[in-house]
Amino acid sequence: MAAGRDKVIHLLRQLHQASCRCPAHSHTYSQAPSSQITTDYAFEMAVSSIRYGEGVTKEVGMDLQNMGAKNVCVMTDKNLACLPPVQAVINSLTKNGIKFCLYDKVRVEPTDTSFIHAIQFAKGGSFDAYVAVGGGSVMDTCKAANLYASSPDSDFLDYVNAPIGKGKPVTATLKPLIAVPTTSGTGSETTGIAIFDYEELKAKTGIASRTIKPTLGLIDPEHTLHMPERVVANSGFDVLCHSLESYTAIPYNMRSPCPTNPINRPAYQGSNPISDVWAKHALRIVAKYLKRAVKNPDDREARFSMHLASSFAGIGFGNAGVHLCHGMSYPIAGLVKTYRAKDYSVDHPIVPHGLSVVLTSPAVFSFTAAMCPERHLEAAEILGADVRTAKTKDAGLILADTLRKFLFDLNVDDGLAAVGYSTADIPALVAGTLPQERVTKLSPRLHSEEDLSKLFEASMKLY
Repeated sequence: MAAGRDKVIHLLRQLHQASCRCPAHSHTYSQAPSSQITTDYAFEMAVSSIRYGEGVTKEVGMDLQNMGAKNVCVMTDKNLACLPPVQAVINSLTKNGIKFCLYDKVRVEPTDTSFIHAIQFAKGGSFDAYVAVGGGSVMDTCKAANLYASSPDSDFLDYVNAPIGKGKPVTATLKPLIAVPTTSGTGSETTGIAIFDYEELKAKTGIASRTIKPTLGLIDPEHTLHMPERVVANSGFDVLCHSLESYTAIPYNMRSPCPTNPINRPAYQGSNPISDVWAKHALRIVAKYLKRAVKNPDDREARFSMHLASSFAGIGFGNAGVHLCHGMSYPIAGLVKTYRAKDYSVDHPIVPHGLSVVLTSPAVFSFTAAMCPERHLEAAEILGADVRTAKTKDAGLILADTLRKFLFDLNVDDGLAAVGYSTADIPALVAGTLPQERVTKLSPRLHSEEDLSKLFEASMKLY
């Protein structure tokens, strides 16, 4: 066990060292640029079309008919396959005479293996449109299937984010994809991001390209009524961190290098005036409604509002990006040992994505606050803190304490130790964070391996 872990850590460090030689993957962007490196001067907003309304799922068949679709792939997971959201989609397709094939083998917290299985199904089906019905795992799997079926000669690692993959820009034309989210967290219906576990390295990575974003997101709040309590909570924590991280990310005009061609401008560009609006708006909804949505499944106003907040945050972070909470979450989820989260019907150990993200949030925002204290204080105030007499030097502590109280009120596990980790695991957790530069380089504060170790150590217990 220890030898295998050491091998994985060694491979991850090699990837990190190799990537650090490239200015595009270093942290030099937050320092004064050299004569060879200039910061970006523009940002781009790319988002799926979205349609919100109770019962809007019934329109999916008409949408596909309007698109001229003749042979549709419907993707979901086994838990959802017999539940009302999928049945609503199937009923609409049947009513409108749309031929379809159902793929229900999506893995919750997908891996490269599960992605490839779905890709092979898509390649064999000659589909001209896709419908994803589920949470982020389903939507991300469907994006990958559409991408590689539309670019059949591409190697799997061609489009996977560097340094694990080659990070090539996508030039293929994809088929229409309609996303029907059934959880209120990932915002994947709005973004060009698909996340998975790369099993060989036990590390999460993904594909990031505007071209893979859904054509349309059908945001039907009725689907939130089927979510168990912990799924509501963990999904909501993802919205919380999407909002906080995108609002505190490095500004777009401080990110370097400036792309030589707009096709190379990353999907995650840094905070910008448009993403800021969506991030703060989503955060206000989380502050008002998340606790209500978790504690009372019959509170339709709260659950419906959180469903929309997920998309609002998605519009923000899908263009601005996230940073350390997400970068550190990937090894937390990928190196899970025996922990099985309550309310998740899966056949494997799992630290749900939203939980893996939020467990480090008090430590992370205490660490980053020095670089933009006003934004950290504003976030704390939105979440309920009294900051009228607060000093900017205390911004990090104030936001961290506000988050701890928020998490305690929602019965969140007491830190990384409660989900199976100890200080002996910190080197592996740090090694799993190092390749996540697509997000970690957007942190407003430079950080070393030692800093990451301290952040993981501070996150072992929350209360």
